[in-house]
Amino acid sequence: MPELNRILHVEDDLSIQAVAKVALEVVGGFHVLSCASGQEALDQVQCFAPDFILLDVMMPDMDGPQTLAKIRQLVDIEQVPVAFMTAKVQPAEVAHYRELGAHDVIIKPFDPMQLATQIRTIWSRVHE
Repeated sequence: MPELNRILHVEDDLSIQAVAKVALEVVGGFHVLSCASGQEALDQVQCFAPDFILLDVMMPDMDGPQTLAKIRQLVDIEQVPVAFMTAKVQPAEVAHYRELGAHDVIIKPFDPMQLATQIRTIWSRVHE
């Protein structure tokens, strides 16, 4: 199984972004690049070469699904798992996110102490 080290986190809410970064770097031991918009993520994704992408659904200008569609043109998301992070987790919505190419959905508000474990679990499922 390839190693999970670099996580691209796209989140427009800076307080959520900060909590997730600390949770993933300090608790999880990952290297995290935080982007505040879909466009910023598109500008950075190839240089950063993430192992995993954590993507907020609701963002201004370009939402998570639109960002994912554009990232797919730049990155092989079969090799780079993507998880959406959202409070909207009705079964139909989760199914829709999976149809778009997301490997899983992490529910907001998330538990910072569990976030790294949730991402490792998704990573393991994709790479087993």
